[in-house]
Amino acid sequence: MSKGISYKNLLSIYHGRTDNYIKRPVVCIQGLGFVGAAMSTAVSIAKSNSSNYFNVIGVDLDNKLGNERINSINQGIFPFNTNDEFLKQSLHNSYLNQNVVATSNERAFSLANIIVIDIHLDINFLDDKPLLDFKRLKNAIATIASQIKKEVLVIVETTVPPGTSEKIILPTFEEELNKRDMSLGDIYIAHSYERVMPGDNYLDSIINYWRVYSGMNKGSADLCESFLSKIINIKEYPLSRLSSMTASETAKVLENTYRASNIAFIDEWTKFAELVGINLFEVIDAIKKRPTHNNIMKPGLGVGGYCLTKDSSFAPASLEQLFNYTDHKFPFSSLSNKVNNDMPLHVFNRTKSSLDHNLEGKRILIFGVAYRENVGDTRFAPCELYARNCIADGAIVDYLDPYVEYWSEMEMHSQIEPINYANYDLLLIAVSHKELIEFDYNQIAKYSNLIIIDAANLLKEDQMIKKEFECKVIKIGNGEL
Repeated sequence: MSKGISYKNLLSIYHGRTDNYIKRPVVCIQGLGFVGAAMSTAVSIAKSNSSNYFNVIGVDLDNKLGNERINSINQGIFPFNTNDEFLKQSLHNSYLNQNVVATSNERAFSLANIIVIDIHLDINFLDDKPLLDFKRLKNAIATIASQIKKEVLVIVETTVPPGTSEKIILPTFEEELNKRDMSLGDIYIAHSYERVMPGDNYLDSIINYWRVYSGMNKGSADLCESFLSKIINIKEYPLSRLSSMTASETAKVLENTYRASNIAFIDEWTKFAELVGINLFEVIDAIKKRPTHNNIMKPGLGVGGYCLTKDSSFAPASLEQLFNYTDHKFPFSSLSNKVNNDMPLHVFNRTKSSLDHNLEGKRILIFGVAYRENVGDTRFAPCELYARNCIADGAIVDYLDPYVEYWSEMEMHSQIEPINYANYDLLLIAVSHKELIEFDYNQIAKYSNLIIIDAANLLKEDQMIKKEFECKVIKIGNGEL
């Protein structure tokens, strides 16, 4: 398996070309997932006038997935399916400019002036109780500490439970650095969480968006501010410095918990609207005109993705496992978690009732299985729970998703147009991908045997002319039909 760029070649790249390369600080991005790959691109295109600020080395694990990402970046190709042309072209330009490379060689960290940590932090559940697992994070910190030079700035961008930096990351660095006759006083550590939003504005969600940050001391915070100011449009999106890394960690967990709770809140109103026969989308659009309520969510299949499905469990877990408080509860957040986890079951129940409570042998086609629109990320997508329940009840499930060629969680491949819709009993519109919004639904209206459940509010009146639609239509959150 290829390790990407070797250490010897990294030395050649960063110390054997031109004065500009020698002068540029080296930024290592640890972890080349959805956040790290985009962050590598954002850092690589940061410029002062026409000169790049940084040389970038992306570092991932020496395994099949890691090497696929590494090899993709080393060909100037963004490693994830995206329709953000700005992102794809930016990475390609940096590849041509030769200031971004990727490797699995840990010695790359020894070249770094700045290291950004973008790896996952796992959380497990035992009888619905969240249990933090810091093993992977500690291993990542130990790897960095075994290689870094003095005066390096380490920025934790990973979403972590409040208290992780001060109670886990700093002690791990200190323990590993002591083995090299170094100390925490020899380096700088900061926390600045990501707000990356894959989709149409993937790269813009880094460089044209607000940032929160803090450091283990003033020097660390100052260096973090200097770095962020070079990659982010701070004139329009000013930075927010908080008083501690725990406060910065809390900001990310709280804002994700707020969003997840907002989504859960709308679930009961979705069911209310269907029962009393009103269009909840119409109601919400009217409410959103009030500025204080313009972020109210809308009905859908459910919440998904790596962040919103777990981050609201970080605070109760950290309070007990990092701060040793066992009496404080999070009833509102806990209930929101349960509601969000169960949301796809409402659509599943609507599916069963529409098919006379008998799914045995029924063929179901899902339009869109990613956790959100215009991305290829299926981690914790609500479609998974829906599909598994349908299959468990005897249904045959297929899917069509322009961004997900292979649905790894379900071990399924996407269908390819043209599709014979007459072969299906039910079509679930689950995600508002651009391609699914533009799809001509009138072409399938003639199939009177087909039931359409629209959980993404894509069927509009100009598309769904009732006289032409022979198939039955059910719209989640709309009881008017």
